[in-house]
Amino acid sequence: MRLRSPIHKQLFTLAAMALVATSALAQAAPAYDAANEVKVKGTVDEVKLETPAGGKPVAYLILKNGQDKTQVFICPKTFLDDMGVKFAPGDDVQVTGSKVKLGGNDVILAREVVKSGDTLTVRFNDGKPVW
Repeated sequence: MRLRSPIHKQLFTLAAMALVATSALAQAAPAYDAANEVKVKGTVDEVKLETPAGGKPVAYLILKNGQDKTQVFICPKTFLDDMGVKFAPGDDVQVTGSKVKLGGNDVILAREVVKSGDTLTVRFNDGKPVW
């Protein structure tokens, strides 16, 4: 596609920015709420990597405690890779995070994950991401 004038280029840029902003708002994640902070222990049943529309892969854990399963959003996969942290089925973990609704389901937005005595901090105490 060839844009013929500076005005066409500006209009194209503005349209592209509006499309990106609209997509981001439609996919906005719930905010961390320290008032809803919980601690859960469990065994990793599954490690899920999901790629949101137009985004980068993010890591979720499905924790199992007895018959109960809890979905935990950890962080972007690149942050886990940078920190050298891996999770696998069978890992025993304790998660501190905010319980929120995402797509009608309960999800915990992790702030800290403890595995084998090591603590991975993915959010500050106020809920802002470390990454």
